[in-house]
Formats: sequence, C-alpha cells, structure tokens
Amino acid sequence: QVHLVESGGGLVQAGGSLRLSCAISGPTSSSGRMGWSRQPPGKEREFVGGINWSSTHTYYAESVKGRFTISRDNAKNLVYLQMNSLKPEDAAIYYCGTFSGWGNINSVATYDNWGQGTQVTVSS
Repeated sequence: QVHLVESGGGLVQAGGSLRLSCAISGPTSSSGRMGWSRQPPGKEREFVGGINWSSTHTYYAESVKGRFTISRDNAKNLVYLQMNSLKPEDAAIYYCGTFSGWGNINSVATYDNWGQGTQVTVSS
C-alpha cells in the first residue's frame, strides 16, 4: 500500500500563506489520483482539492477556490497544496490521500488511504 506523509503545517497569521507537501512512498503506480482533505476541530472531514496523475485536471472545494492550488511532482513523488490568503476558518488538520479503482475525486468517502495529517493554525 502507498504510504503518505504530510508536512509543512504550522501557525500563520490570517492573510498569510503555507505550502503543504505530501511525500508518497511504496507502489506509486497506485497513486494516480491524489487529494487533500481537512478536518477542523469538532467537525467532519471535508474535501479540499484533488489532482490527477498528469496534472491536467484539478478540483477544488468552493471554499478554497482561487486561494489554494494543488500540484504534484511525479519525479519526486510529491504532492503539494499551496494555500494563500489563509483565513481562521481554514484552520484544521490537513490530510493527503489516494484511492484505488474509480470514484468521485471530490468526495472524501472515495479515498481509502490517508496520511497522518499536518496541523494548520491560522491566527486572526
């Protein structure tokens, strides 16, 4: 199974930026479609963004469109989430994930493999 490790989280002021990274190891041939989700304190996990293998298609939650950008470097087995104009409501644990087979990349229920997460805190 693919192993995913997120990094890059931290504390940032509202309006600031962070770039999260997700390192992929293991049978990377099964990590074609990747996604990011987040779970704010006391709330359910929600989809943030997704990307296909060739980076020709990206998908975003409405709440982050225009502020977040997902990208990947297949040569380095890395997936990124660039987060700009951060708001206090963006504070959450952020997870990268992947899934086998077919499914809706925009739905967290589709994913069957997640990393351990990285904490993002946004101060107002």
